[in-house]
Amino acid sequence: MLARNTRIEEDLVGQMFNRSEKRLAKMLLLLANFDGHGQARSPLPIVSRELLADLLGLTRSKVNALMNKFRKLGFLERRSERDGGVQVHRSMLSVVLQE
Repeated sequence: MLARNTRIEEDLVGQMFNRSEKRLAKMLLLLANFDGHGQARSPLPIVSRELLADLLGLTRSKVNALMNKFRKLGFLERRSERDGGVQVHRSMLSVVLQE
């Protein structure tokens, strides 16, 4: 329960101080289940942009714009629904790690 409360507190602080791009990148990396070596351990589950917006405190249109920006920058790749819909590339870590 303490770990859960700590994570909720970190999320609240993140929403107040982190840019929306960084918050979305962090969420996508968590969903892709990246390990400590920068490798995805599982395909990204299919998650609606509305759900991502709700989780991050953003609008669906903002999430859509950021996803398109990440795709154009080469951080994401569209895949078929059967293959998970979106592939997160290791380069996405640079968004999270930059100050």
